[in-house]
Amino acid sequence: MSEPRDAVADLRRIAFLLERAHESTYRVRAFRGAAAVLRDKDPDELTRLSLSGELVRLKGVGEVTARCVVESLTGEEPVYLRRLEATEGTPLDEATEALLNALRGDCHSHTDASDGGSPLREMVDTARSLGHEYMVITDHSPRLTVANGLSADRLRAQIEQVAELNAELDDFRVLTGIEVDILDDGALDQQEGLLAQLDVVVASVHSKLRMPKREMTERMLTAVANPHVDVLGHCTGRMVTGNRKRPESEFDADAVFAACAEHGVAVEVNSRPERLDPPKRLLRLAVEAGCDFTIDTDAHAPGQLDWLSNGCERAARCGVPTERVLNTWPVEDLLGRAR
Repeated sequence: MSEPRDAVADLRRIAFLLERAHESTYRVRAFRGAAAVLRDKDPDELTRLSLSGELVRLKGVGEVTARCVVESLTGEEPVYLRRLEATEGTPLDEATEALLNALRGDCHSHTDASDGGSPLREMVDTARSLGHEYMVITDHSPRLTVANGLSADRLRAQIEQVAELNAELDDFRVLTGIEVDILDDGALDQQEGLLAQLDVVVASVHSKLRMPKREMTERMLTAVANPHVDVLGHCTGRMVTGNRKRPESEFDADAVFAACAEHGVAVEVNSRPERLDPPKRLLRLAVEAGCDFTIDTDAHAPGQLDWLSNGCERAARCGVPTERVLNTWPVEDLLGRAR
């Protein structure tokens, strides 16, 4: 029999690939849950449970995940994993790959503190494994209750948690941040003094997306002019796939992008496959307006942190200069640019 594989690592790899493929949450949870249950098991006990067929008696381990564990422990790559690896991705074109290789971090990500699926450390470990140098944690602000947005007190606690984690790391930097709601009048959904403490503030519209064009433009211009805002997130709010399809919000893009250039607010190239925001015609307009950019995953799960190629492909096609993508910069330069 071949040497046993790391069964927990195989389960985690399966979950990562499912997340990257945007598969259903319940399927991902099955593998991450089983990995968590088995993580602290003694290898000899794990082998005994596998041989006796008792794995499925453990809460959180089902027939499919148990079968994967058995295959791993016999030294075989699980069939489930092998199929996922065989069907992953397509080769990147040269321009996309060059931009992707230039990225040093991700400026928009979520943890289970708001509506993400995994804790802070899990997200950080995955970002490190992907070769990133830093990541910004941008959980939602309190008004977005459906996403379990963070109150001021919960955000303060997260800032402390990030500081403690950074004290342990010597090859990676976790930056504090928020995806703050742009309210109807353009104000921001968090205390000004607290926003001033954060490394990066991403401001996004999540409500009244069908607001008339004139009002939406004024709303966005007010937010962009706020000195705490560093990035304008998924500017049109569109959804192009899945059950939540919705059209773009209407606003004066020339005025909004001119304001972004004036105030030093980066326009986000959102890499989520259901968003791919802004549309290419608006992305080209932002380039012409002289805007800077971030290319972000807006990840809500570890595997989604590997979505940056989606944004890089769009940015490369629309002529976004690499030097104007803020997350190609070293972390200290990024922090120096952010207010």
